[in-house]
Amino acid sequence: MSDKYDVVVIGAGPAGYVAAIRCAQLGLSTACIDERIGKDGKPAPGGTCLNVGCIPSKALLDSSEQYYRISHEFASHGIRVKDASIDVATMMARKDKIVKTLTGGIQQLFKANKVTFYRGRGQLLGNNQVVIQNGDDTQTVDGGYVVLACGSEPIDIPVAPVDQDKIVDSTGALEFERVPKRLGVIGAGVIGLELGSVWRRLGAEVTVLEALDNLLPMADQNIVKDAHRQFKTQGLNIKLGCSVTGTDCSGKKVGVNYSDKNGDHDLEVDRLIVAVGRRPNTKDIVGKGIELKKDDRGFIEIDNQWRTSLTNVFAIGDAVRGPMLAHKGSEEGIAVAELIAGQHAHVNYDVIPWVIYTWPEIAWAGKTEQQLQEEGVPYRIGAFPFAATGRARAMEQPMGQIRIIAHQDTDTVLGVHIVGPYASELIAEAVVAMEFSASSEDIARIVHAHPTLSEAMHEAALAVDKRAIHKAN
Repeated sequence: MSDKYDVVVIGAGPAGYVAAIRCAQLGLSTACIDERIGKDGKPAPGGTCLNVGCIPSKALLDSSEQYYRISHEFASHGIRVKDASIDVATMMARKDKIVKTLTGGIQQLFKANKVTFYRGRGQLLGNNQVVIQNGDDTQTVDGGYVVLACGSEPIDIPVAPVDQDKIVDSTGALEFERVPKRLGVIGAGVIGLELGSVWRRLGAEVTVLEALDNLLPMADQNIVKDAHRQFKTQGLNIKLGCSVTGTDCSGKKVGVNYSDKNGDHDLEVDRLIVAVGRRPNTKDIVGKGIELKKDDRGFIEIDNQWRTSLTNVFAIGDAVRGPMLAHKGSEEGIAVAELIAGQHAHVNYDVIPWVIYTWPEIAWAGKTEQQLQEEGVPYRIGAFPFAATGRARAMEQPMGQIRIIAHQDTDTVLGVHIVGPYASELIAEAVVAMEFSASSEDIARIVHAHPTLSEAMHEAALAVDKRAIHKAN
């Protein structure tokens, strides 16, 4: 006989493990299945985010930023550091330790909340049975409800086949043993820019090839232009409108052929990162004969309450529509757990924050100016530069700005866009404001501590009405 649970969750990434914990908190007997193994050979729940995505990349971004500041910025503070060097092995060991700590923490949370964890590949069969394949061992569990949280994987492209040696994906780019002299990156999206920034700060000559003519088209282009200037200053060579036509790894280097409006070009690099996006990891998530509806890109089709075409089966996270963001998946996991428990649930997709952890950081929530123009919505904008704030100057980080977009008639905040120091933290105030339909006047009347970076948010709100104090309007 198979074990029976109220809920069986397939996948222990940010969507799956959060869904499992919340189900257990609500009194539902819950099992969570995940196949990932860590470097130590032990189960490693946490999905791509904790193991080979958000967390390890941010660890390396922080290490590289510390090194860059020591090498290029500390002198202005009167701090002299002679012959600073980077020990890549130590940096990687630190990253791995952080990952191990956090994945181990999830297993402790499972135990504390009485979630039964199964290591293996889960596949949904008929009648909400799930078969778990762990090497040669197979077992089956039954779920009153099943939650599919199978995550995503890097997209590969035929012209640059990944071998995790010379040509790597986002996972391989987190495991370099040394700083490459010359690094190529295919794709100037979030992943490409972050990974390119890591190795550029550590001394690599980085060339980023992007197929689109515009950098980060999903972000507000005024913010993007500001960020692009900073990237150029840092030496990040971003080429737009490029089509990679082939690669050659027969020698010691990687030859990259690409074309743009000026013709065909060749690029030679030591390592090449393919970062052209991710796709849902939904292949074989259900057994033969199980008709789970998916779209032509492999995303599981769901209704507005995350229900799939199968009875009592939900899907969340990267496997379904919407941005592939860990926090989006986690909120969906909580929502589904509460729906299963008979409660009401809701996720406001209009104010999900986006963050790019370059330096300066880029963050936004809500509508861009370009979207509002296309929709014909009247708006006003208040912008304020960090260079005009005392805290940013004291930190020697005066780059970037905050832009608040408010409805022209109602003054409701429609979008907030930031490029600058710690934008990832500052965007939270904007999300709270928009979640409660605040106006720019509401933000303007909140007392912000001085001196802080958040004063730029206050001044941007004042600037919507052309009354910023520390800027000529």
